[in-house]
Amino acid sequence: MFSSSSSGKKASPQQEMVQVDRSDSGSPFWRAPQKDAPLKKTTTRDSAKVVGAAYSHADMLKFDSLNLSNAGSRPRTPPPSNSALGRTTSNSTASPHIKGVTSPPFQNYMNFITSTNEDWAADDADDVYAYEDDGDDDFGLPSLSSMKRRSRRIAAQTEQGTSRGTATNTLTDSTGRRYSDSADIAIERPASAYPMPKKTEGKILRPQYRDILRDPANALHLINHPSVPPNASQKEIDAVNSRITRINKFKKILQASTIPLNDLRALAWSGVPEEVRAMTWQLLLSYLPTSSERRVATLERKRKEYLDGVRQAFERAGGAPPPSTGKGGGGNRGLDEAIWHQISIDVPRTNPHIELYGYEATQRSLERILYVWAVRHPASGYVQGINDLVTPFWQVFLGTYITDPDIESGMDPGQLPRAVLDAVEADTFWCLTKLLDGIQDHYIVAQPGIQRQVAALRDLTQRIDAGLAKHLEEENVEFIQFSFRWMNCLLMREISVKNTIRMWDTYMAEEQGFSEFHLYVCAAFLVKWSDKLVKMDFQEIMMFLQSLPTREWTEKDIELLLSEAYIWQSLFKGSSAHLKGQPSSRANSLNFQL
Repeated sequence: MFSSSSSGKKASPQQEMVQVDRSDSGSPFWRAPQKDAPLKKTTTRDSAKVVGAAYSHADMLKFDSLNLSNAGSRPRTPPPSNSALGRTTSNSTASPHIKGVTSPPFQNYMNFITSTNEDWAADDADDVYAYEDDGDDDFGLPSLSSMKRRSRRIAAQTEQGTSRGTATNTLTDSTGRRYSDSADIAIERPASAYPMPKKTEGKILRPQYRDILRDPANALHLINHPSVPPNASQKEIDAVNSRITRINKFKKILQASTIPLNDLRALAWSGVPEEVRAMTWQLLLSYLPTSSERRVATLERKRKEYLDGVRQAFERAGGAPPPSTGKGGGGNRGLDEAIWHQISIDVPRTNPHIELYGYEATQRSLERILYVWAVRHPASGYVQGINDLVTPFWQVFLGTYITDPDIESGMDPGQLPRAVLDAVEADTFWCLTKLLDGIQDHYIVAQPGIQRQVAALRDLTQRIDAGLAKHLEEENVEFIQFSFRWMNCLLMREISVKNTIRMWDTYMAEEQGFSEFHLYVCAAFLVKWSDKLVKMDFQEIMMFLQSLPTREWTEKDIELLLSEAYIWQSLFKGSSAHLKGQPSSRANSLNFQL
């Protein structure tokens, strides 16, 4: 589970340095050590080594393609709290008390989250085991922020070692990357520089962007219908004509003086053309009013309200540069440093395989959106995973002002007019707020919304595919172990951003798409791999579900998944007959969905 202000650390291989007796533990991850095995002691740690290279989706990170020069222009993160500083001041050697440390009693997940609301800020365990601060997130993605800090420490230590004539145990290649002599650690890299698009790849800003800023409906007049390619087959001709017809249906609805939302939902369920997606999403989320007469005034007011909120949040201590300067406000002592610290860690590793999210302008914008949302929602604050949910909105709304629909590469938002970036940022903030308002119990203390959905997914799977459910139970696979991420990030770690955008077309067309229909999508997603899963043991199941083969999925695969989810929803939602013969406690857990 994610913490709201201080992220929980992933288990590091350093934990394995101390063996404790857990023979009575019920954890499926624990295997009792050999009786004769000697107790291992901690040793002095080489700070040039990065411990724990267990990245999920590591094949998507493509570090070799990144520019590895030092990015000195990135603003510094505000200093962490005193407790956080205490963890990093002496991380080169293990604590002298580590030999006598004992493991806390084993608790299952449900007991843990209901009885330890303050454990997210527990620093004692980190002090005992001398963990690296912010090595990676709960999903295993690397922290570029921590890499930068390590690089500075390593450079200082290397300089000292050179002056004393000492040798180091690292190797350096021609690119400047530093490798360790151990096979059990990750490659130490400096933080990546912001990418620089080639001039031939630059995307073109729409000349009419000022009209679109005033009213998104003005973009409807700029739609260029796809042309039929020469020597096209009849199937290709029919596909182009079908697309043109569909775009015209959306235009007819969106250009009405009062937009009929029911008609728009019915049309959007099967997908929204990218030319009209931004305005359609804003209407379906009730960010834009259905009346065309109120649209301009509402947009102006909401965007001004967001920018005033940013200014207030980042300048309340006085004397700090406004966020619009691109400095991010990192040195502002008026910030909630715990929240800002976690956001500044998570943003650089958001979609690291996509060039668009490597640019400084993109990262500064996401930081402001997430921080303002967190301080306006103190019940939950910022939780890891929300940084993923902001990206589809940001990408869709930015594309409205660009002639080329593919903006994931060759598009530096920092080159766009400030008015465009402000509008994209404000629209993204308000639409993210609308989405999270419907699932905010996913992110409050103990995350009860996710607990209910995980329980519902378990029971729904038993009804859809009893054989798969039985096999998972026999292999001691708990649904919380793999489906927590599916609920927390809405499957964004399992499928691409483009496919997520297509899936959200349908979610927004559903009245309870993110809070209810998503459950049936997860059920269809799990059952899809049933034939493979029933042949695997526990370890194979967990490894497979953590890195599913969806990298080559297309929009057609997403539409098939949504169709299957719709079938399960039609069969099981609100049908009490399917709850007969089940324990009452489990039936009660499904009352909100099945």
